[in-house]
Amino acid sequence: MASVLIGLSLGLIGGGGSILTVPILVYFFKLDTILATTYSLFTVGLTSSVGAVIHYQKGNVNFKIALIFGIPSLVAVFVMRKWVMPAIPPHLLTIGHFELTRSILLMLLFAILMLAASIAMIRKKKAHSAKEQQINYTKLVLQSIAMGLVTGLVGVGGGFLIIPSLLMFAGLEMKKAIATSLMIMTTSSLLGVLGDVSSQIMIDYSFLFTFSAFTIAGIIAGSYLTKYINDAKLKPAFGWFVLIMGLFVLLNTLNR
Repeated sequence: MASVLIGLSLGLIGGGGSILTVPILVYFFKLDTILATTYSLFTVGLTSSVGAVIHYQKGNVNFKIALIFGIPSLVAVFVMRKWVMPAIPPHLLTIGHFELTRSILLMLLFAILMLAASIAMIRKKKAHSAKEQQINYTKLVLQSIAMGLVTGLVGVGGGFLIIPSLLMFAGLEMKKAIATSLMIMTTSSLLGVLGDVSSQIMIDYSFLFTFSAFTIAGIIAGSYLTKYINDAKLKPAFGWFVLIMGLFVLLNTLNR
């Protein structure tokens, strides 16, 4: 059920679900944090591809923006997973009785991201007009690189970062921003996994494909339910759920 929830979120609001993947894998399935980020990238990439195809059939994907935003993020993700992540030492520092390890650092960063994403989903935002907004290529590329670094570091798809960027700097309407975000998440997440595979990280493909199958079922259901569910009400409600999860991850990590 937890994996279905990830897919439902991606299908309904185009983001948010991926930020639950790592905590679910760590706390529900007891996976190592680093391995969980790898599994998260694969699951989000595969699930987003299904959502992207569904939206492509509806004509919602903007391929020009996907390329402009996607290419810098692809490079950033691959660099993070291939060279930066393996270079981070397992033990970072000790303060009194508290030992800061690589896994704890990642979960702390993850908790902060969850809290930031939840606040963004809870807050009411003014609608952006695609007709009045011109493409700001510089900010779009900078946002792309930042998103790629975050994706590569903590294993999230970054839909909660991509969608606002596409609305503000690319002038896309909400449906096209969600669709284009899914396309970008597909390529960036799966390329991140390639960086891990080339670093010889051991992967349980049987578990990974089973877990991903449930998230794909969720995104198909979520994409269908968009016709009947009010996004204005759903997003804040999901935001409160992510806020609670973020606080749980933060407190649990600090009490290790």
